[in-house]
Amino acid sequence: MALTESQELQMRTPCPSFTLSSVDGKTYSLDDFKDSKALLVAFICSHCPYVQAIEDEFIALSKAFPKENLQTIGICSNDAAKYPEDSPESLLKRWHAKNYEFPYLVDTTQKVAQAFDAVCTPDLFLYNADRQLYYHGRFQDLKSAITDLVAGKEPPQDQKHSIGCSIKWFD
Repeated sequence: MALTESQELQMRTPCPSFTLSSVDGKTYSLDDFKDSKALLVAFICSHCPYVQAIEDEFIALSKAFPKENLQTIGICSNDAAKYPEDSPESLLKRWHAKNYEFPYLVDTTQKVAQAFDAVCTPDLFLYNADRQLYYHGRFQDLKSAITDLVAGKEPPQDQKHSIGCSIKWFD
């Protein structure tokens, strides 16, 4: 397991457009989340110990804010052939077992991860109501970033990179 650090991204970068299937068979696109003040896009997976370490707190955080203030989505972009724990079927089981209350999308082509410049799990992207990047950093600072965004404050100046497992890219 190689430790990977998220990339530096320019604040106010627009959220990339996407259309992906969820583990429960529904299809979602960026426009489906237009009514919330904030959109949290989290590149996560089942097998990564870094994701597992924050998973329960992450789920609780996503439930702590009303949907009109925060909409959360998870995206798994890993190569499921090499990492069967990250197959849609396995993700669906975990989604049910952990009671995720947000869509868990599967990026089978890895094009969405590339569009976001996601490199690790977890890799967290918080967008404002205009879907401009507001925060891209570690989970430990995410709650305060969400609270500040909803309160209309400027993005935090100090954003520490996420660290975790690399996204498992196709060969």
